[in-house]
Amino acid sequence: MKKILTAILMAAVLLTSVLAFTACGGGSSEAVLKVIDIPLTNEEYAFAVAKGDAELLASVNSFLAEIKANGKFDEIVNKYFGDGTPTGVTSAAEDASKDQLVVATNAAFAPFEYKEGDTYYGIDMEIMAALAESLGKELVISNMEFESVCTAVAEGMCDVAAAGLTVNETRKQILDFSDSYYNASQVVITKADDTTFDACKTVEDVEAILSALTAEDKVGVQTGTTGQFYVAGDADWGFAGFPCECVGYEVGALAAQNILNGNVKYVVIDIAPAKAIVENTNALN
Repeated sequence: MKKILTAILMAAVLLTSVLAFTACGGGSSEAVLKVIDIPLTNEEYAFAVAKGDAELLASVNSFLAEIKANGKFDEIVNKYFGDGTPTGVTSAAEDASKDQLVVATNAAFAPFEYKEGDTYYGIDMEIMAALAESLGKELVISNMEFESVCTAVAEGMCDVAAAGLTVNETRKQILDFSDSYYNASQVVITKADDTTFDACKTVEDVEAILSALTAEDKVGVQTGTTGQFYVAGDADWGFAGFPCECVGYEVGALAAQNILNGNVKYVVIDIAPAKAIVENTNALN
């Protein structure tokens, strides 16, 4: 299982102030990192079940429609993007003799899933806890490498994938996706005093800079995520990639730290985790 510094994981509860970041820099003179707040991709997050599991898929979609209608979904989201307080989620031990909902995740992706000690937090985790309760099942959270999440569900080791999972045609070959519940995008993280992107107004402006990189330049990503496919290039995802070295990290926060360490020039990652990481890193420096 992955472990993340507790300080990094606390970033999820600080997201209100994170949203003040812009492409021109961070929120204070002490900032060491900043988010270039120009969306580079347009993605949909959804939950996923094994191919052909129509009954569970229908239950997930029905539940999502219900919590969106009754305000529960907005209440959960407000805990991470507004002024609400996150609620911890506890995982039961997996037991084949019990009626359980086993959820595959990668708890390294605040504010969607992260851990503090043995307790899980995040938008996905709270939704899954509520789903399990609605189904009358005990919740089991299986925390694993992000690259293993889809396989674990496709092969029947887990029931649902809940990991800030982007819907794409490749994954649809082995999984059935629920209705989308969140729109996401990739963004660039760079040093706060780096002015390279300051004049950028559009995605084309940012991509022109990325396209001018060379094999000597290193860009960090979280392994197995859309960011990796975007930077390295992937025909199935429709990304041409860029002429730089794509460096994968198990945790997005570690990738960002390596900007400060001088090991990578930029990091490309989903916008919500990007802002959480930058806010917390700046607070610690």
